[in-house]
Amino acid sequence: MDKTIRERIEEQEEQLLAPTATRSKDAVRAETETACEFRTTFQRDRDRIIHSKAFRRLKHKTQVYISPGDHYRTRMTHSLEVAQICRTIARGLQLNEDLTEAISLAHDVGHTPFGHAGEYALQDILGRYRHNEQSLRVVEFLERSGRGLNLTLEVKDGILNHTGENKPFTLEGNIVRIGDRIAYLCHDYDDGIRAGLLKIEDLPKEVSTVLGIKPSSMIMIMVADMIQQSQGRTEIRMSEQVTAAMGLFREFMFQRIYRASELEVDRKKAQYVIHKLYDYFFAQPDKLPREYLEREDRWGLETTIVDYIAGLTDGYAVQLFEKLFVPTKWMSY
Repeated sequence: MDKTIRERIEEQEEQLLAPTATRSKDAVRAETETACEFRTTFQRDRDRIIHSKAFRRLKHKTQVYISPGDHYRTRMTHSLEVAQICRTIARGLQLNEDLTEAISLAHDVGHTPFGHAGEYALQDILGRYRHNEQSLRVVEFLERSGRGLNLTLEVKDGILNHTGENKPFTLEGNIVRIGDRIAYLCHDYDDGIRAGLLKIEDLPKEVSTVLGIKPSSMIMIMVADMIQQSQGRTEIRMSEQVTAAMGLFREFMFQRIYRASELEVDRKKAQYVIHKLYDYFFAQPDKLPREYLEREDRWGLETTIVDYIAGLTDGYAVQLFEKLFVPTKWMSY
């Protein structure tokens, strides 16, 4: 009997991937499904993520700059860039590229409108909100009208643990954990220069000496270092020199960009919008969309409101705020 395309791919994984790589045939789902004739489990996960509403909304969600120009990163372009960087690393280490890509594409689907400003606003309201936990919640429970995507355990673990105290249990997930940081540091630095908030000469010498000054060279140096340092090992790591330079680079970016006073006014406005929307729906939950009202019995009012607000795009959050709180402009004749 002829093998299916999926079975041939699974055989290739056995032959070509490193012993430490995650095999798609071993992946686990909460709900068992009939195997696809053409795609492996991780390929199916990637496809489900790309076709999800949450992923599409990322194109209208802030990375760093609220309401930026056409050439600035959004959450979607960031996620695509993370996937590209991490696939290069996975290929260099003979690990599973499809698993790596699926985690990369989905890791930020739980981000709020207005980026971290929105996340901090929900933290103020709730006491705890983590975009990685919300990303898992999106793919597990909220997509497909509350049915979730039934992704594999390996992908869900990578999404949840791409940041935070715990590390993923797969090497592919650990690639994304570091690759995400490489992407946002280098690309937010690039956007910072474009925005006029940074100059190349501002970069600390301890960083530029090791990583260079161009985003492309920075990425290449860190990617090459990860591959060289992780080859043949059971962990994903970087050299002490590059790790130290990356840490200083991150401190520099927090000081000059992520906490920049020039961006604080818009951040406060964004947080105000989130606070007002939450207060409005908490006082009048019947104004939530019907599909969210139907979930209140299962999840409770607070979680249901957070699910709704966190899923909004920047533009829709502003439009909703204006509709609810800004007086209508009447035409005089």
